[in-house]
Amino acid sequence: MTDPELLAKKLAFVETCVAELKRLANPAIIDTDIREERFVEHTLQLAIQAAQDVASHIVSDERLGEPRTNRELFDLLGRNEWLDQSQAALLSDMVGFRNILVHGYADVNLSVVRDVLENHLDDLLKFVAVVRARMP
Repeated sequence: MTDPELLAKKLAFVETCVAELKRLANPAIIDTDIREERFVEHTLQLAIQAAQDVASHIVSDERLGEPRTNRELFDLLGRNEWLDQSQAALLSDMVGFRNILVHGYADVNLSVVRDVLENHLDDLLKFVAVVRARMP
């Protein structure tokens, strides 16, 4: 059974990270300010990880399948009608982005970081809303 308290905590954390990014991040200086770059990258990493944790919890508790990778968690949510397919694909891509942030700092493309910051934060909030709508 899905633990509503745990999910609520993780979802609130995603919202907090997104709110901090929207309020504090300055995409224009990511290329020239190492503090800005690291703040944005780390906060995105935390938000995506929390969303991934929620997905993992749901997939496991609802017995939606056995993901071979973390990216597949969102695919399983899409296949089992927790998410629409386009949202599942976007969130799966975010997990791939998170993996680059975690495992390959030297290879991080700052234009991709800026794109996520400027165009995809609301995708995380949509995920939060979808999960909340399905919670008891």
